[in-house]
Amino acid sequence: MKIKFLGAAMSVTGSCHLITTDRYKFLLDCGLFQGSEALEELNYQEFDFDPAEIDFMILSHAHIDHCGRIPLLVKHGFKGQIYCTGATAEISDIMLQDSGNIHEMDVSWKNKRTKRSGQPQAQPLYTQADAAACLKYFFPVAYGNLFEINPDITLRLNEAGHILGAAIIELWIKEDDKQSKLVYSGDIGMANQRMLNDPTIISEADYLIMETTYGDRIHETHLESGKHFIDIVLKTISRGGTVVVPSFALGRTQDLIHELELFYEKHENFQNQLDKVKVYIDSPLATDATEIFRRNAHYFNDKVKERIKRGDELFYFRNLNFTKSIDQSKALNENTAPKVIIASSGMADAGRVQHHLKHYLWKSKSSIVFVGYQAEGTTGRAIISGEKYVRILRERIAVNAEIYFLEGFSAHADRNYLLEWLSGFKEQPKKIFLVHGEDEPKKAFANTVKNILGYDCIVVEDVSEYNLDDEEQIILDDLKSQVEVKKQLLEIKDNLEDMHDELDILLTQPGRTIKEIFPQERVEEISSLTRDLEKAYIKIKAIINEKDQQQ
Repeated sequence: MKIKFLGAAMSVTGSCHLITTDRYKFLLDCGLFQGSEALEELNYQEFDFDPAEIDFMILSHAHIDHCGRIPLLVKHGFKGQIYCTGATAEISDIMLQDSGNIHEMDVSWKNKRTKRSGQPQAQPLYTQADAAACLKYFFPVAYGNLFEINPDITLRLNEAGHILGAAIIELWIKEDDKQSKLVYSGDIGMANQRMLNDPTIISEADYLIMETTYGDRIHETHLESGKHFIDIVLKTISRGGTVVVPSFALGRTQDLIHELELFYEKHENFQNQLDKVKVYIDSPLATDATEIFRRNAHYFNDKVKERIKRGDELFYFRNLNFTKSIDQSKALNENTAPKVIIASSGMADAGRVQHHLKHYLWKSKSSIVFVGYQAEGTTGRAIISGEKYVRILRERIAVNAEIYFLEGFSAHADRNYLLEWLSGFKEQPKKIFLVHGEDEPKKAFANTVKNILGYDCIVVEDVSEYNLDDEEQIILDDLKSQVEVKKQLLEIKDNLEDMHDELDILLTQPGRTIKEIFPQERVEEISSLTRDLEKAYIKIKAIINEKDQQQ
């Protein structure tokens, strides 16, 4: 049996793992690369396999970095079943159609610009219709049941505690009269959450593929982050500001609604103050996802089920408003009253939240609250990293608002719980592959596991294939360095755009020097940018020369 790691190998996104046995080929996830432009360009590369030869696929959950390339898979010939939970099948439908619609709109916008310059017209990665065509391949499987995919492969899906319907995957695989057990963690959630059950502890495996998103960090608890969120809302509202929350439409948005819902119930002494505060969910996708959450309440933990038995309505409080139309969304920024706006995308790189950030990020009375993972190269990552300016919708926006990152809302387990989950294995698996993490978290978690449990882990760092019957490893493609070079080129492009904007301002004010137009701090930044561009050029040239010599 072989495992080929094709995504989530050098980053957190693009999850895709190809398993090859003596008789079958199948995939664990098939997700979009997200984050920097350099990473997202990987979505347009051909698959490292023939989709028509894939017998089936198992989908851990419906986040787009795990399911987002399924329409491409089908377009290129895949016709097998996609095994997942019922909730994942239902949510994947709306997630993929929304993704297809975004690709269509992005290409339409780009083509309007390129048509004027005579450049060739681009095609979307896939369309909404392509996404809708995938639904017939989804095959729901209930948690906890042994399901025979074929005479040689048996599947069991277990609760992952990540998002609604997310699964930890167990596979029993017969090959050459021998049975091996492969476990794929998917994305593991934290224990003791507000709504979901704890992740299932797995006791044995021959081979384990495990996520390490936060392998080097410890979260505050969900309860602590919930309290901090309410404190931020009250503080911001009291000074007349607006709270903007870039939030993933699936999972995090529902967590925030539930947090506010519980606060309204339990803190009547704040009622008058909160009566003045409107909360807006400005995401059609989040609105649709919330309806799916309501319909699938049987996935929730006993605390939530008790609320339902009492007759409580889930995801509702009287000041909650769902905005659907673009006009309703625009009206939020024309409304000067203090409020809370929860909008996607969660990494602030697309969607309606960009318009809200453009309107509120530069205002000191505002608060921007991040509640989920921010991939390298995204606007969200730049903001929480302390950048003073970010580019949003082709404009340079100052970061003057108060910035918060509440990791307790994260759908991913932290280092301590990842270690606790791994400790549940009665014996060390023969091989433990660490994926779905940036380099440092993966390496740090591997060291933690070695020091505490004594297990050796394989840190997957690039597109590679492993033969599980021996120690053979094949490096298939040095995508890591390709992405790094592309990333540096794009950084140069962004810096040049910044400097071009400054030049436009200078040209409109003849007779004035740069020091007369810009504050000293910005003059120094422009000077620093020039030096950085020179250094980047030298560095990239050296990398290209090294590649040429290797070839």
